[in-house]
Amino acid sequence: GEFFALEDICTHDGGYLASGEIEGDHIICPRHGAHFDIKSGKPLCPPAYEPVPAFEVKVDSGRVLVRRR
Repeated sequence: GEFFALEDICTHDGGYLASGEIEGDHIICPRHGAHFDIKSGKPLCPPAYEPVPAFEVKVDSGRVLVRRR
């Protein structure tokens, strides 16, 4: 019942995160295995050390609205 939005670029090497697997509350970069918290974009393990930009998400009248923080 919750929505989260992150930039689709891994901060480790610029790979796309959209095709990464989600495990619990984190997404795994498909290129080198960096893990990011899907709520905050915070890196959870190497090789990434910088967070992925996260966006504010709001549901309004059945529409999902996303705004850069």
